[in-house]
Order: sequence, then C-alpha cells, then structure tokens
Amino acid sequence: MSQPGGRPTRHDDDWWGQLYDDSTDDTGPTPAPDSLDDRFASAKKTVGGRRGVTVEPGDEQPPPTVPAQRAPAAPAEDTRTVPRTWPWDEEDQEPLEPDDDPADLHPATRLDLTGPPSPAAPETLETPEASAAVAVPAAASASSVDYVGSGPPTYDAEPTALPAADPDELDDLVADTVLDGARYGACTLRAVSQRGDSARYRGEPRRDALLTARFGAGEQALVLVAMSTGARATPGAHRAAAELCEWIARAVGRSHRRLTEDIQAARRGDLKSGLHRLTDRSLGKLRASAAEQGIAPEEYAASLRCLLLPAHPQCRTRVFFGVGEGGLFRLRGGEWQDIEPRVDTDTAGEPVLGFGSLPSETPQGDRLTMDLGIPTPPSPYEPAPEPPRDPFLFRASVARPGDALVMCTGGLADPLRGEPALCAYLARRWSGRTPPGLAAFLADAQVRVKGYADDRTAAAVWEA
Repeated sequence: MSQPGGRPTRHDDDWWGQLYDDSTDDTGPTPAPDSLDDRFASAKKTVGGRRGVTVEPGDEQPPPTVPAQRAPAAPAEDTRTVPRTWPWDEEDQEPLEPDDDPADLHPATRLDLTGPPSPAAPETLETPEASAAVAVPAAASASSVDYVGSGPPTYDAEPTALPAADPDELDDLVADTVLDGARYGACTLRAVSQRGDSARYRGEPRRDALLTARFGAGEQALVLVAMSTGARATPGAHRAAAELCEWIARAVGRSHRRLTEDIQAARRGDLKSGLHRLTDRSLGKLRASAAEQGIAPEEYAASLRCLLLPAHPQCRTRVFFGVGEGGLFRLRGGEWQDIEPRVDTDTAGEPVLGFGSLPSETPQGDRLTMDLGIPTPPSPYEPAPEPPRDPFLFRASVARPGDALVMCTGGLADPLRGEPALCAYLARRWSGRTPPGLAAFLADAQVRVKGYADDRTAAAVWEA
C-alpha cells in the first residue's frame, strides 16, 4: 500500500481504485424487493469460496426470482355477537307488581327483588358444541338478599374470627356451616346449620348441632333429622348438643324397623310413648355425662328437635318430636302455619269449697288449725328438688302435595315469628314448584334480620 498522496506502483492496489474510483456509481435501491431467498442466495455465494466451506455440485440454487405480490386479503366478517341478555340480569328485568312485592306487607323491609320472566317463553341459547336448546328456568332469576327488616344488622355478614383450638383436642372443632340434602319417596330434604353473627364476631363455636341419617334400605328406610342447641354462655355447649344428637340417632337407628312399622300403620299412641322413652334416655345420658365431667346438669344441657321421614313413596306421615325451644312451621298455599305442639301450661287455681278444699271443721266439730303460709324448711335427709324439665313435644301429621315443612331451632324460629318481612320473603322463595338447590337453600336460610344474631339450624321438607 502506498503512502498517502502517492500513486499506486503495483497492480495489487487496483482494488483500491475500483472501490473509491470517482467513476463508480453509488449503489441505490434495487428494482426488485429484497426477499429472504435473495439474502440466502447472497450469503451462500459469499461463503461458497471461503476456506473450509464446500459446495456440492447438486446444491447450486437457481437464480432467485421475485415472488409475485399477494393480493390484499378481503376483510374478515365481524364475528362479534351482541351480548345476550340473561334472565338473571337484574338490571334488565321488570320490577315486581305492588301486589306481589313482599315489601308491601312491611313498609320498612329492604327487598331488592325483581320479577321472574314470563314462563310461557323461556329464553334459549345455541352453543357451538351442541345445537340443543338450553332452557333457563324461571326459578334461576330470583336472587337472594342479604337482610330484611328495618335496617342492616350490627355484625358483618361473613365470619370474622375462628374459635380457639386446642392442639390435643382437634376433634372438638366445629365447622362454621353444615349443609346437607337428600330425596326419598315423595319428599325432598334440605338441612343447614350455621354459626350466628354474634358467634362469628366473637370467635365462639357454633352451639347448634345437626345430624341427618338414613336407617334401612328401600321402601322400609327411615330418615332422621336431629338438631340440638346447647345452653347459652357455657364452655361445652357445642359438645352437649353434638352428644345429644348422636345418642338420639343411635336410639332411633336401633329401633328403626319398629318405628317404620308404627308410622306406616298410623299407630300414634305407640309412636308417642316410644319416642318419649327414647328421648328421656338420651337426656339421661347427657346428665350422666355432665356428672362425670363435674359440671352442673343445667350447664351441660341442650334442646332437641327431631323429624322422622319414611322413605315409602305412598306414606306421607311426618313425625316430629323433641324437647325445648324452636319452631315447627308449614308452608301451604303460600301461607305460613305455626304448627308447633302446644303444651298445656294452665295451672290449677285455688281449691273451691266442696271441690277439693279441706273442710273448715272435722265431723266431730273440731276446728282445723289455720295455715299461716310459713314454708317448711327443707329436710337434710331428702335430696334437693330438680329444676323443672321441658315437656316432651310430639306431632304426627299427614302432608299434602306442595307442602313445605320447616323445623328449626330458635335462631330461625324467633325471627320468623317476629319479622313479617322474613316470612314473606321465605314464602315467596320456597313456594315454587321445585325445591331449591343446596346453594339456594343456604342463601335463603342465612337472610339476616336486625336483632337476631343466634345460630341458625333449619330442615325443610318439600312434598312432590
């Protein structure tokens, strides 16, 4: 290479002139577009003569050709569909008529309800996978509410705190909510037990217990629904309720054949006496368990409510029995009926002369000593009298098609008796032709009312 400014002296420097010669035109855009094939052929030609790279005779590529330009594709049709309006979209539904709105029965009721669509023309939809039409039932359009009554309840609707747990007694834990259901014979059963708002806020266990069991098989099977509520403000209330349900279930299960025969034969007297005896035995075991634990019987007590459902499709006799507070209701024709067995609490008055009272004097003419009303001190040799026990409750009734029988503890019975808006709402929800599903029944059973925050346990039976 020559010095700067010098002239080339050898032919080896001709490449410099060829590259920087003034007569060489500048490269510009080629008339043909640069394609991937052009670039591949150029790279292959460049490296073909390099050392270590050989080109086979059959690998020579023909001169690249310019591919024909593709015509622009026609715009695709707009396949977007207009969103379909579903029957359960509340904003697109028509409001209820004033005569059908349960809020009219109670002016202060908060019922955000919308009317169901017309059952004459159910909406159908076509799916890409199958062309079969899917009909949306009218019952799906009804939505549950959070609360009814004069205002929102004090506590939150969802659980807040969990109960304290003992690592050595994990079997003592109780779930917040228990849900169950079945269908036998002509009846459909739904049952739920859930912790009250107050217990959810304070982190206390659910005092209500629920047990559902089937004894036997086929048409001779007997379904038992037992629920119990432990004493208030006692540490072992949930254990007492669970034990009482288990003991009554064992007693009924061991005698289920005889009970089934008595129900189908309508032997009301035998049923009442037999179930009374089984209930007393279960309550006696509960008192014995309290004595073993060193707890006062009144602190380890619980109420009991049971329902017997025969599985035979031709037998519609429903038997209720129990002890303690709660409720038994029947929904017939859209109206609630309180069919809780009444206990005769009338006490005898003062004795009337000639009808049970002592005579003023003996036949010999001696005047009797006046009773000054001074109470007699208790004898140290006699045991202290036991507190009065709750009377035994019993009712056997024949159901009709379309009836709904509801058995519940005081957590639901009290608001049903005290809040007309809740009665109207549940009557509308549970008066349909088909029973609600498990999720719908749970949503209905947990509709809250201000001032009622106890545990709720309910079992409902729909007659086909």
